[in-house]
Amino acid sequence: MAWTQKSDGWDRKRLPGPDPFQHWYRDNQVYFITARCRDGYPAFASDAACSVFWDRFEHYTKMHTFDPWIATLMNNHYHFVGYLKVGEELREMMRKLHGSVAKLVNDVLPERRVPFWRDDDGHDYFDGCLRDDEQYVKAYRYTLMQAVRARIVSSWREYPHTRVFVDMETGLALARTRRAFLYGVPYKRYEQRDNQ
Repeated sequence: MAWTQKSDGWDRKRLPGPDPFQHWYRDNQVYFITARCRDGYPAFASDAACSVFWDRFEHYTKMHTFDPWIATLMNNHYHFVGYLKVGEELREMMRKLHGSVAKLVNDVLPERRVPFWRDDDGHDYFDGCLRDDEQYVKAYRYTLMQAVRARIVSSWREYPHTRVFVDMETGLALARTRRAFLYGVPYKRYEQRDNQ
């Protein structure tokens, strides 16, 4: 089993699987990452705010060697899937991305939102190491179809804030070749489904 660094205490420990509300920093992993603006506020309703997000996203993913495969920005949240070679880079990438986006988007909002990012449980963002082909395909499609599910567009191709950097099949082949899924670690949602 691989060594994993987790967010609480920053210890290196051998872990059987992720606990809720921990960030995992694992080398050679495909991640699904999502975050929401506090109270679901539509901070990204303007072109200026969206431009800030994409500029900072491209800058910090490149700086921290995160290879985005797909990303969608909605008016109050985002999702992205991609490959991270060095797990410890995730912490700094997310700190810089969220800090700079919050500051610069607040500069164009009618009033400042502090804190800017928060889900219902008070967390800035959720990250998950994808376990296998099935979870990857679901996360990829979920990200791809956000604007369609929200009935903003009839095809994801019509939505300017869905960005496909690597198509789903190519990403899957890369993940398999690199053994970049969290193989062998159970996922509670799958177990609950299989036990019903």
